[in-house]
Amino acid sequence: MSIYVGNLAFSATQDQITEVFAEYGSVSRVSLPTDRETGRPRGFAFVEMENEAEEDAAIEALDGAEWMGRDLKVNKARPRESRGGGGGGGGGWNNRR
Repeated sequence: MSIYVGNLAFSATQDQITEVFAEYGSVSRVSLPTDRETGRPRGFAFVEMENEAEEDAAIEALDGAEWMGRDLKVNKARPRESRGGGGGGGGGWNNRR
C-alpha cells in the first residue's frame, strides 16, 4: 500500500519528503511525479512505508498539517483507475456503403 501526499509545494524534493515521513517510520520509497512536457513536479507524491501501522501514523499526523506554506492532503492511495485504451476510430471520409 502507499500513501498519497497532495498539495505539495512545487519546490519539495524527494529527500525532504522522505525526511518528514521518516519521523513516523521507515520509508521504503518516495515517488514524485513530474509533468511530461515541462519536467516540473506536479504537486503530489506517493510514499511507501515498511508497514501499515507506520503509514497510518503518518497519515494521522500529517493530513491537514502545514508544510512549506501549504496544507498537506495525506491519505491512503487508491489504485490507479484504468483510463481506457486507445482512440475512437470511426468517422473518415470514405465510410459509405
